[in-house]
Amino acid sequence: MADPAPIQAVPTSYILGVDIGGTFTDLLLVREADGAIFTAKVPSTPADPSVAVLTGIDRITEHHGIPRERIRTVMHGTTVATNAVLTRSGVRVGLLTTKGFRDVLHIGRSFVPGNLGAWVTWQRPSPLVPLSSVVEVNERILADGTVDRPLDEAALRLDIHRLGDERIEALTISFLNAYVDGRHERLAREIAHEELPGIQVSISSEVAPEMYEYERTVTTVVNSYVGPIVKSYVDNLQSLLSRQIPSVNLRILRSDGGLASGEAAAAAPVNHLMSGPAGGVTGAIWVAKQTGFPDFLTFDMGGTSTDVALVQGYEARTRRETAVHEVIVRAPSLDVKSVGAGGGSIAFVPALTEALRVGPRSAGAVPGPAAYCKGGTEPTVTDANIVLGYLPADVRLGGELEVDVALAEQALEKIAGPLGLTVREAAEGVIDIVNENMFGALRLVSVEQGYDPRDFALMAFGGAGPLHANALGALLQSWPVVIPPGPGVLCAYGDATTRLRNESSRSFVRRFGDTTAAEIRAVLAPLAADAAAGLEEGAAATVSYQADVRYCGQGLVMPIDLSTADLQGDIPALLRERFDRTHEQLFVFALDSEAELVNVRATAEAGGLDLASRPLPAGDGSPAAAELDRRRIFHHGTEHEATLYDRARLRAGDRVEGPAIITEMDTTSLILPGHHGLVERHGSILIYPNDMPAEA
Repeated sequence: MADPAPIQAVPTSYILGVDIGGTFTDLLLVREADGAIFTAKVPSTPADPSVAVLTGIDRITEHHGIPRERIRTVMHGTTVATNAVLTRSGVRVGLLTTKGFRDVLHIGRSFVPGNLGAWVTWQRPSPLVPLSSVVEVNERILADGTVDRPLDEAALRLDIHRLGDERIEALTISFLNAYVDGRHERLAREIAHEELPGIQVSISSEVAPEMYEYERTVTTVVNSYVGPIVKSYVDNLQSLLSRQIPSVNLRILRSDGGLASGEAAAAAPVNHLMSGPAGGVTGAIWVAKQTGFPDFLTFDMGGTSTDVALVQGYEARTRRETAVHEVIVRAPSLDVKSVGAGGGSIAFVPALTEALRVGPRSAGAVPGPAAYCKGGTEPTVTDANIVLGYLPADVRLGGELEVDVALAEQALEKIAGPLGLTVREAAEGVIDIVNENMFGALRLVSVEQGYDPRDFALMAFGGAGPLHANALGALLQSWPVVIPPGPGVLCAYGDATTRLRNESSRSFVRRFGDTTAAEIRAVLAPLAADAAAGLEEGAAATVSYQADVRYCGQGLVMPIDLSTADLQGDIPALLRERFDRTHEQLFVFALDSEAELVNVRATAEAGGLDLASRPLPAGDGSPAAAELDRRRIFHHGTEHEATLYDRARLRAGDRVEGPAIITEMDTTSLILPGHHGLVERHGSILIYPNDMPAEA
């Protein structure tokens, strides 16, 4: 009898999370067998972000001796679509709309941002589609789905040819009432493909099948505007990755914190406008579940901007609209607020006011802060942290980047002189102002939404977040301030642990008194099936539901969540109770007026890497074994002696007294005088004021 064949060991596979920021690109490699984590941080390459991705893959695999072909999936948060809208560098788009609606983008909602006098000074941005590229199509479907006027196919072919002569690169089709019946849009798409082979076509009945013609049109236009750019980027990155890792799968983070395949991202790029910030929130939720703080504010400070969000019960607040500057589209996203405040934000003194200002202009990755020795000369927030001693000059950023104190001081002299201050006083002014800017953003997601920040912890991450977190916690009175393990690459951690997600929605306008739970269930069932079908084949999906509700006669619509269990109960009563409660939280009152449904949707999720935490060894309460040195820092106009620690040597239960500086590969954490940090068993540092009792 022949000997049995030897058992072949299954090669260990890895999942890679990649987050591209304005200054650094963060990478986090997770070994699926045991959840072991490997990290890397490389400078971003704005001209071609994929260069930094490939450089980072080389660095992280070579440094840790991991064969790159073992990487099974790359999960990536990208700002390619966001930047295309911000810089108005999208493709030329043609728009087909129903006859009589040629000015739909120009009229919009007649909204002027700002105060009462803003209409005098506001410069209205040009629509993404010029009037010369808008075609009125002879067709009409009524609100009940009845065809009032058939599509004039012969005339449409001539109009599409004219758009082709104008060299359009993408086409949007958005007909009136197409959310009820999209047959005319689908027919027009077939004709467009016949007349202009290869052109990318987006139709509103698939991109945003909900009522309100302007919102539906602008959303579909943005999908077309960034579509070819996103597709080119995704295809290029997939091609470059496949050369090194033939069997790799590429996933792109959605604005709502879910994942989509590269193909799905290229087909619906409007769902990825806030792809970058979503990863940090997802990673923060994973950390919060380990530390046991279900309610917290996220504070993600990078080199260029700061993103903040509110999480309650381990669930991030979401919104039905995504805003990129003045462009607002109907696409789901996490409720993240961004401000132009980061480590690279430039400080300056305007000649007109002679008052210190910080940001939003940033030194970015090139040339970067003055202290980075890469040609930068302007004073930045990072330079101020170095001058104050918060960021030790002999600690290499990202494990490699050296900083120069003299260059930082030289840059700060540019603002110290005009203000009549010493360099350190000017540096502290820079830090105070940027902290106030970020404090304002955190109030937007808490106080202005009816939440008291004192009821929430503050989760700080990003390359610069842990340096400013203690000060922000004091401004908000949000305790503890949580510094998670690997805070500088937490966004990449979120990318690596996110689940696949897909959504299906439709308008369903009914007064609560005119519908039943059975009718609502019947509407939601096909939406759930459609959402699940949009995931990868074989993926076991979990489905959640949501309904947009408003008081009859009002324009304000609020999304209300429903679970699968809720569908077995009195759905109208549940929605009404939750809607009134939400309205009262936001506006301090609820009305007796009748309410109505506007839109309903189903969201399917599948997959995801459910990593177990890796507890730290228990210590004796003293961080002495992690002590590296002592340094002088400048805080509130006074010098203090701070202790410098190596975070990798801290143990669970250690209590770090402030002032203290805690260093690690991807960031530096600061504990201010009068505060202390407790190392909890999963590795997070919990910062509290000394007069507040706490337990690790």
